[in-house]
Amino acid sequence: MIPTPAIAGVLTAQQVDATGAAIAAMQEDSGALPWFPGGQTDPWDHVESAMALSVTGRFAEAEAAYDWSRRHQRADGSWPIRTVVGRVEDPNVDSNFCAYVAVGVWHHFLITGNDAFLERLWPTVWSAIDLVVKFQRPDGAFRWGGDHVTGAMFDQAQITGNASIFQALDCAVRIADRVGQPEDDWNRAHGALGEALRERPEIFEPPSDHSMDWYYPVLGGAVRGRAGQEVIAERWDEFVVAGKGIRCVDHRPWVTGAETCELALAVDALGDTDDAIVLVDSIQHLRDPDGSYWTGLVFSDGKRWPVEKSCWTSAAVVLAADAISRATPGHGIFRDVRQTLAVGDRIP
Repeated sequence: MIPTPAIAGVLTAQQVDATGAAIAAMQEDSGALPWFPGGQTDPWDHVESAMALSVTGRFAEAEAAYDWSRRHQRADGSWPIRTVVGRVEDPNVDSNFCAYVAVGVWHHFLITGNDAFLERLWPTVWSAIDLVVKFQRPDGAFRWGGDHVTGAMFDQAQITGNASIFQALDCAVRIADRVGQPEDDWNRAHGALGEALRERPEIFEPPSDHSMDWYYPVLGGAVRGRAGQEVIAERWDEFVVAGKGIRCVDHRPWVTGAETCELALAVDALGDTDDAIVLVDSIQHLRDPDGSYWTGLVFSDGKRWPVEKSCWTSAAVVLAADAISRATPGHGIFRDVRQTLAVGDRIP
């Protein structure tokens, strides 16, 4: 048994467990974790939701989700961008979506210590990351995606996706070392990407008005320490709405639970755990009695929008609670991302 996360005065262990149960209730028989029942499944949010199942001790359900990823991976190592109840609606490739399986698999291993699981998923991780590194440009940035039919790559490099790939490469290297099949090319890709994110941000598409482009370089681990604190401080007042959460888009009166909890994970990784607690507390108005969370609130008129309780919003709450409470062996999955990996480094 692993302890269930709790945040004193914000979330009890029973409430976090209820959120895990709400996520499990949305899982399809295939193992897929859609945005909401009957909605789309994308390979990134699917993994994030599986991570929350691991945190709440639902190992069978989490492994069913990873087995869905294993079974539905295409020959080139990718997954469709969007699938709805088993029907592919967008067959194209998103490099960040494909990379994130490494984060989930390593996270599940940290919590369970299950080497057999790691061995079973290693071919899936290898195929995904082997594909993803082909999207890296000579300047270190990763192209965001490509056309699955023609193989053509879309050249734009987006900040959020690249920051997430940075974390995924770190986890992939750890997995490769654990199974005894080190991949030094992945180390090099990780180093080049980290240098690009820290030293040459101008090579990426300009930051959008979405909050993710603000905090993701910190959340993904490429920017930490004082530089990370400066990044967060620079736009804090633009996005944070006291007592309500953070805006998804800087000029809209719309706060969202997932982005708020991801920001909490980012500031916790910087050591500002008190701020992280306040952030998670601020979006409890989105909590439903069944333990799930509504996606967001338009605070100018008090209406929930979109009118959906999204699986990945609930998952972000669970992951933030685990990071803050240091409850499970996977609590440091965002905090412990390494900024540099020397070629030839090995994980004990």
